[in-house]
Amino acid sequence: MASGQGRVLELAVLGSLHETPLHGYELRKRLNALLGMFRAFSYGSLYPCLKSLLEQGLIMEERPAEAVVGGRSKIVYKLTADGKERLQDLLTQAGPSAWEDESFGVHFAFFRHTEAEVRLRILEGRRSRLEERLDSVRTALARTRERLDSYTLELQRHGLESVEREVRWLNELIATERRASQEPAEDTSSDE
Repeated sequence: MASGQGRVLELAVLGSLHETPLHGYELRKRLNALLGMFRAFSYGSLYPCLKSLLEQGLIMEERPAEAVVGGRSKIVYKLTADGKERLQDLLTQAGPSAWEDESFGVHFAFFRHTEAEVRLRILEGRRSRLEERLDSVRTALARTRERLDSYTLELQRHGLESVEREVRWLNELIATERRASQEPAEDTSSDE
């Protein structure tokens, strides 16, 4: 799973299996529900990923006796200890690949399992990437405005507003993360 898309799917599968063991159909439904707005997963991409994760020892198969359908037992996939380590490794990666459109949503979906400083780096990186995109779209729009028809201009405006809205959302998330990191840790020691 060396490719960027492969790592995104690997993270999505390992993160989902971290929640609970699932069979392939349940896993696909969960991935589509969790990440549907970002991408749709097909059996064509899911099963090669599962096979690779099995070969690497990151997940294992179980065939529970009660999960028989049409004379065939359903395979339930479960995270191994190595899989949990790999998931933690993937969740600590906060570089440019985590900020991109392809993978940001997947990383964000598993933020509850991600350390605060990594979450903050990913959010700030994503914001920076979108601000760069805003600058280039505004510059291009200013240069070509007079040559575009009203529908194309409206589409450009809609795209610009969408990115501006996401930047505002990221600003709120970053502020929340920073406030949370500045709150004093609760004293869990008992007064004796």
